[in-house]
Amino acid sequence: MRVIPLFFYLLMLFLPQAIWAQEGEFLKGKVVEIDSEMPLPGANVYWESFPLGGVVTDLEGNFSIKAIPLPAKLVISFLGFEKSVRNISNKDLEKLQRFFLKPEELNLDEVIVSGRAPDQNVKGLDLGKSVVPIETIKNIPALFGEVDLLRSLQLLPGVQTAGEGTTGLFVRGGSSDQNLVQLDGAPVYNPSHFFGFFSVFNPDALQGVEFYKGNIPASLGGRISSVVNVSLREGNYQKIKGEGGIGTISSRLTLDGPLFSDKSSFAVSGRRTYADMFLRFSNDENLNSNSLFFYDLSGKFSFRLGDRDKISFSSYFGSDFLGLSNQFGFGWDNWVNSLTWARKINSNTYFDLNAYRSRYRYLVGFDDSDTGFEWDNILSESGLKAHWSKLFNETTQFEWGLHSQFYHFSPISLRPSEGSNIEPIATNQRNGLQNNLFISFAKELNSKLAMESGLRWGFYNQVGTGVQYVYEGGVPGPNISVLDSITFGRFENMKFYQGLEPRISIRYLVQESLAIKAAFNRNFQYVQVASNSSAGLPIDRWIPAGTYIPPIRGDQVSLGLFKNLKDNRWELSLEGYYKDFHNIIDLRQGANILFTDNVETEILSGIGYAYGLEFLVKKNMGKTTGWLGYTYSRTWRKVVGISGDDWYNPRFDRPHDVTLVLNHEFSKRWSTNLTFVYTTGQAVTFPIGSYEMDNQRVPLYGVQRNADRFPDYHRMDASVTWRNIDKGRKWRGSWNFSVYNLYGRKNPFSYQFTNIINEQINFDPRSGEEIFSRRPGVVMTYLFTFLPALTYNFQF
Repeated sequence: MRVIPLFFYLLMLFLPQAIWAQEGEFLKGKVVEIDSEMPLPGANVYWESFPLGGVVTDLEGNFSIKAIPLPAKLVISFLGFEKSVRNISNKDLEKLQRFFLKPEELNLDEVIVSGRAPDQNVKGLDLGKSVVPIETIKNIPALFGEVDLLRSLQLLPGVQTAGEGTTGLFVRGGSSDQNLVQLDGAPVYNPSHFFGFFSVFNPDALQGVEFYKGNIPASLGGRISSVVNVSLREGNYQKIKGEGGIGTISSRLTLDGPLFSDKSSFAVSGRRTYADMFLRFSNDENLNSNSLFFYDLSGKFSFRLGDRDKISFSSYFGSDFLGLSNQFGFGWDNWVNSLTWARKINSNTYFDLNAYRSRYRYLVGFDDSDTGFEWDNILSESGLKAHWSKLFNETTQFEWGLHSQFYHFSPISLRPSEGSNIEPIATNQRNGLQNNLFISFAKELNSKLAMESGLRWGFYNQVGTGVQYVYEGGVPGPNISVLDSITFGRFENMKFYQGLEPRISIRYLVQESLAIKAAFNRNFQYVQVASNSSAGLPIDRWIPAGTYIPPIRGDQVSLGLFKNLKDNRWELSLEGYYKDFHNIIDLRQGANILFTDNVETEILSGIGYAYGLEFLVKKNMGKTTGWLGYTYSRTWRKVVGISGDDWYNPRFDRPHDVTLVLNHEFSKRWSTNLTFVYTTGQAVTFPIGSYEMDNQRVPLYGVQRNADRFPDYHRMDASVTWRNIDKGRKWRGSWNFSVYNLYGRKNPFSYQFTNIINEQINFDPRSGEEIFSRRPGVVMTYLFTFLPALTYNFQF
């Protein structure tokens, strides 16, 4: 809390200067690609006679630059596109200007991978932020050939994985539920398909992605570790275009173009797997009656209402289903909707209003005369966010707004089938109402020093309809008696929390290509997952803060050094961080939280901390592009009642992490991509011995949690792409052949402790080596070795 007075001091120091600054005239514009009219984020805009006063376009391609004495020449440049120079007069200040850039004919020495200004990593105030271009994501070799956004983010420093094939993100010591993944401003509660092997995002449907793991802006909040801000692709306003692909396990198609006129556009995408279709050709009745698939549909519709207003509606629906012989069914789906109104109030003030609703549902069914049942649950979040931004001049920016959220966690219901011996189970619903105010202020203090300060203030109420239990002694526990229960009516207050979340970042420019940055962030999280699984499962139980479960608080301090070399062709960065966690929850040994209405009795809370050092070297231009990253990090938890009340590592603690991503262009037709991953094995609890019970040998576990480790994980993936450039402009096709786990490494997915007989293969869990034994031992399960995939991609 000592940081808060410093924050207000800095804010008051510079705020008056911003408020009473003279309002000058500004030129507003939008930079787009000439053929598709897709916005170009990160384009440089500056006056030819005043290049130091330039600005950079945002994710929508918009910019605002202070006018100089006119007429004058305005220069717009973007890597990979021809430079545009336009004469600007006073009449051009009256309305929004559109600038069209034409793709540049590049030779092999000028292959460029970038999604922002070439020196933004040095001169920007962002610390711990990554902008990954969609084209870069599409080039990374993928499991089954399915290009995946979240798996691509796992290749960045500071991001860990839960294990083989999973898309869960563990960012700087945080668990997977501590990441806010949002689509056009709406949260996605389960951003994965196929039990975590693929993410819900079809890359063809995406416009861009911003990943915050350090200095999270004050306008974003609700999670303590990171924000993955994904935007759906906006359709072009000129003509209908399409793209898609036919892969090993799925196909996809995207169409976009004008909707009713050149003032409106659409972009719709669909994707579906078809493994279940091949099962039907089997002669085995146990196989041809099974179902295993996922699909997703998304769309974005944009309407220009004059020069000042624009309305966009985005929608996403994704569904998974696993069915076995018409006896067992397991499915889940996400439905996300977002409506955004963007208005230009005047030449330097903007307003955005975003309304959204996100719903997640799962269903489990078992058809049996004796033990049949149906189990389902729904959780949802609805929200409204108003955001104002004002640019006083090219060095001073002010933002403020409010964000209201309503969480609804439906009762968990287990309904027995007719004649079933299973007892019905139902829990009470849980609701939360959260209101947030936020304000931020960014200023270039001089040619070297810049600062951004912000404050987010959250007010959270657990509200009815709901039930609150009263426990003996006031503390819940598995053997504590319930003395009473209190029923609350609709929207009646049950528990209130509030928290100030200051954020501040400072950048000092040592040289034009060398900067030092520092930041502090505080975040509160009012909803979290109670789960036995670190990887994240579709049936994980989300719970809101309440009487016995306080919100999590996370504080992070980070420091970074950023350097560019050879005209921004190379980027170097070194970032260090330290994080404190308060009110972190974990489950009691043997906890059962899926069906209990007294979930607080199965949960323990404590503290934690994490620290790390991240190194990244990245090459942006040339025949060969890509990056090499290394992370050293540690994560610790301390929860009374777990691990002998001592410090322990969560499963995703992996001290060493190395990633290599390379792309090489041989010619206009041929290119190749390679990735390599090496990490320390995940923390795990192995038995310290065994004992016999009921004529069976049972593993014996010690008090210490996660004191052992899996063998180190490493894997190499590769792909080759061949492009057909002879089919004209109306149809362009390419073939991609990829191999996941190129050298067939048997990385452990799980270990089972059992009796090994008949000279079966046994594994030493610490070394991963195969041994032969007749004694109780370990059976290792691995998922993938050498796994090829072939995909045909096309555009028209």
